[in-house]
Amino acid sequence: MDDLEHWIRLAAIPSMDRLKHQQWVELVSSADFHQLDDYQLQQLGFTLGQIQCHRAITPQRIEHCLQWLQISPDHHFIRYTDPLYPELLSQIKQPPFALFIKGNPALLNEAQIAIVGSRQPTATGKQVAFNFAADLCRLGLTITSGMAKGIDGCSHRGALSVRGNTIAVLGHGFDTVYPAQHKELAAEIASSGALVSEFLPDVQPKADHFPLRNRIVVGLSLGTLVVEAALKSGSLISAGYAAEYSRELFVIPGSIYNPQAAGCHQLIQQGAKLTTCVADIIEEWSFLQNNSLSTVKDKEKNLQTGLFDDSLLANVGDESTAIDVIAERSGLSVAQVSIELLQLELAGEVAAVPGGYIRVRRA
Repeated sequence: MDDLEHWIRLAAIPSMDRLKHQQWVELVSSADFHQLDDYQLQQLGFTLGQIQCHRAITPQRIEHCLQWLQISPDHHFIRYTDPLYPELLSQIKQPPFALFIKGNPALLNEAQIAIVGSRQPTATGKQVAFNFAADLCRLGLTITSGMAKGIDGCSHRGALSVRGNTIAVLGHGFDTVYPAQHKELAAEIASSGALVSEFLPDVQPKADHFPLRNRIVVGLSLGTLVVEAALKSGSLISAGYAAEYSRELFVIPGSIYNPQAAGCHQLIQQGAKLTTCVADIIEEWSFLQNNSLSTVKDKEKNLQTGLFDDSLLANVGDESTAIDVIAERSGLSVAQVSIELLQLELAGEVAAVPGGYIRVRRA
């Protein structure tokens, strides 16, 4: 059995404490390992679940992995001991033994920020994710997310819109695209960025795979930005990983009437950084150019100066007004209106309601 097959078998075993990685690598690579029975493996420290996963790797599955790697020069298999294995990911408690990658593996060692959030975001949440991703890419950061519906997809698209780098971490193998509606998005990410999975190509999506995916999204990144998250959102799992890994956690606030923002408010109460503009993120990282920070601050200052222009507020009525209607009336783009409405909401001038926004009348 060659070295690559050993590592493919390791990749199928649920991740273990990084301090034990070398022990497992040496053990599985030993000539007599496959002669050990289940009891002997348990005595060595394997759990029953890990043993079952290892036994389930048939020669056919190994061959399928090898064929996948040979299909394209853009298909890669990065071992935990390889120089290309991402340094930040190697520091987490349970790093993957190996990664299957479609695209550019070098991106995994670039400076990244994770953007996560609701699968059913508001129109404002979608626009905020898209715009933050685009602006952060312009400053040289790579956007990492999970390619789920909602905030994840908007973040990837925001990065791609400015020809920035983006990485999508999958909760399944490469034989599947999930969700199916992101087939074209996945192809676009792979062509200019990277798709990443710790799962063998034939592994199908399962609910318990997505928390595992989230730990990689956060583990690859210097920090995580949460855009809209309900109290039971999977994004709170990502936020927990950020705290566990001692990574920065940035959170966009929202309306108190928006249940998709309740988890965000909880995170802010627990100490996450309240974030309303890109400058809030940049100022935490000195490696980004100072002139970039001043440029962003000037841009956002100019934006905020115009937020309370009566011409925009005049187009928000006492009854729910849709964003596209406000944009048409004000002569602004939907993207611009979405950003300004968020700031107006934070200032207490408008409130998000089903179908759009209403003006808050002060006594």
